[in-house]
Amino acid sequence: MAADGMEEDPLCGLCSRPIPPGVRQSRHHLVPKLRGGKGGETVLLHQICHAEIHATLTETELARDYASLDALRGHPRLARFIAWVAKRRPGFRSRTPMPGGGRRRQSRAVRR
Repeated sequence: MAADGMEEDPLCGLCSRPIPPGVRQSRHHLVPKLRGGKGGETVLLHQICHAEIHATLTETELARDYASLDALRGHPRLARFIAWVAKRRPGFRSRTPMPGGGRRRQSRAVRR
């Protein structure tokens, strides 16, 4: 609790910025559920930070090599992302690229 009696906003486990009320957030399983992490430790993240983790790493990579916040912060792409997002306001939102820098393909029914 803050000195003025008001509760402080929780901090994002990845970028350490506050997560104010109304800002999209989610819980990240340090070991993915599909790789044995169901019921395991989770951390609260901004949605943009969570999306960047999953745009960068596969479930297998997360389980094998990046099952801690220190390991995630040490990944080169995530370290660059953290440095970039640290300059943004806590409620900043942006589209997150897909793994490999690709674009989502539209279904045949939607294509023209």
